[in-house]
Amino acid sequence: MRIFSILIAGAVTLAAADFKPTAQDSIVAKEAKAELVWAAGSFTEGPTLGPKGVIFFSDIGMRTMRFDPASGKTTVFRELSGKANGLMMDRKGNLIACEGAHGGDRRVSLTTLKGKTRTIVDRWQGKRFNSPNDLAIDAKNRIYFTDPRYGGGDDRDLDFEGVFLITGKKVKLATKKISRPNGILVSLNGKKVYVADNHSDAKGNHHLVQFDVQQDGTLANKKILFDIGPDRRGIDGMTLDENGNIYATAGRGELSGIYVFSPTGKQLAMIPTGDSPTNCVFGGGKEKGVLYITARVPKPLIRWGLYRIPLKVKGHHIYE
Repeated sequence: MRIFSILIAGAVTLAAADFKPTAQDSIVAKEAKAELVWAAGSFTEGPTLGPKGVIFFSDIGMRTMRFDPASGKTTVFRELSGKANGLMMDRKGNLIACEGAHGGDRRVSLTTLKGKTRTIVDRWQGKRFNSPNDLAIDAKNRIYFTDPRYGGGDDRDLDFEGVFLITGKKVKLATKKISRPNGILVSLNGKKVYVADNHSDAKGNHHLVQFDVQQDGTLANKKILFDIGPDRRGIDGMTLDENGNIYATAGRGELSGIYVFSPTGKQLAMIPTGDSPTNCVFGGGKEKGVLYITARVPKPLIRWGLYRIPLKVKGHHIYE
């Protein structure tokens, strides 16, 4: 395993000029170090906590990986993953996955821990989804998921990119008042949903957006909590800590990191990471205060991997 020092003292300098952390020392210890635990991926994404502290994550391409902190070993959990991206373990211990386009299955699927996979939804009003990207599950076991389309779209059925809501076997549009939805979270009290509006166009939206949850689960009253700005890599995947704070992956190069916001958008901390972080999640058991991060590993060869770093806070999960 390789250890990389995190330059916590220089975090404010490394952050974007308009991002000013106000609680850096209460979240990240100055001596904190990030550990690279696996570095053999083609494009890592979507980490989630599983049983006994295991971390599942996507290696896009075509496989879902399983990292066991007890043994330090990373193994293949699902070989043909349908281009799975965002993952989340539900309360019953099933792995819910957003399977994307470009050779993927363009659906939201469920895989049991024994490896049996089935489709939850793959269409809305008879039309195939663009490319399910990331998901969040609320206290009512409803699944919110984002459906952007990055790259070519000649096979698209939908003429918009939105957020959808699954209740049981039914799916409905939660909102399409967003340009290109990516990472998504449900607030601790279930009254808000946070979405990363992350356009691939440098001049497009790079926003952290908040919506109010309506009685029927749909989303309204859009509010921009933070604007990363043009010509910067916007927010990708996100996770919550036990206080409801938002940990958002964003940036590239020296601006790569986890940008931490309060539930109201206050700028709390910036954690520099490996290049171009894609997603993050807190560990479980003895690692409730450890943040796992999927990101690019720039040296010695450009690969994608899984990092972890100890923090002063603990994470939030629906699955324990």
